[in-house]
Amino acid sequence: MGTLIFSATAILVVMGFSNHTLWLAAIVLLFLYVRYGRTGGSASAAGSPGSATPGSGAAAGRTDNNYRAYRDRRDRQARWERRYRRERPLQTRRQERQKQE
Repeated sequence: MGTLIFSATAILVVMGFSNHTLWLAAIVLLFLYVRYGRTGGSASAAGSPGSATPGSGAAAGRTDNNYRAYRDRRDRQARWERRYRRERPLQTRRQERQKQE
């Protein structure tokens, strides 16, 4: 994938000597690749080195990080919902009545 992106960028740069919008397209392509396209290595390096068992590979580290992120999102959503119910009791009762009907 990276080779394809870099060769497309090189082609856009070479063609861009006469058209500057192709230079812009090459920069955007590289930015998108760096921002969203790289999936190897960096996700497993973010976890602590002792978290995965020996021989489990990088996939186990990514799974742990994904589950931890899921738990964090779930807990954050639950806290927000509790706060909403506490701060807006009338709206909460109205929503509960609508669900029952």
